[in-house]
Order: sequence, then structure tokens, then C-alpha cells
Amino acid sequence: MLYTRQNQLPNARLGIVVAKRFAPRAVTRNTIKRVTRELFRVTELPAIDCVVRLSRPVNSKDGPATTAKLKAELRQELTRLFAQANKARPAK
Repeated sequence: MLYTRQNQLPNARLGIVVAKRFAPRAVTRNTIKRVTRELFRVTELPAIDCVVRLSRPVNSKDGPATTAKLKAELRQELTRLFAQANKARPAK
């Protein structure tokens, strides 16, 4: 999920919430944060505060910690969410 709010700064800011109950392994949580920050940096966003929060489990303890599939799905979903935020709040 992506929550946004306008800010009075010249740039956008990012907050990331990855709960342990949705991503039990630290490796997975760190990967999610890394991919999110990477996409945030390359996306041109207006002056908004963004908070990205997981809303459902991404994997379990018995599966692999990270996979190419997880990263690809995460990039796809974040790209969609950032594009929606960009349309909803046009730059001044």
C-alpha cells in the first residue's frame, strides 16, 4: 500500500514499513526496502511524503528468502503505485 500527503519541501520523501509478520526473514525485509528506495530515487514525484507499507505476506520462513520473482513483482507493484501517486498529485 502507498500512502501520500503533500509536503512543503521541494522534494518527495519516503517512509517504508515492512512488518515482520508479513516478511519473517530479515533478508527479505531488507530486499524489499532496497528495491523500494531504488525505485523511489528513479521516479520523478512531486513534493509529497510517501509511506510504503506491506499489506499481505510476501513469503514464509520455509521458502527462499528472496527470489527474482519476488523482486520483479515488487518492482511492478511499486512502479504502478508511484505512477498513480504521480497522476494524483501533479507537480507545481
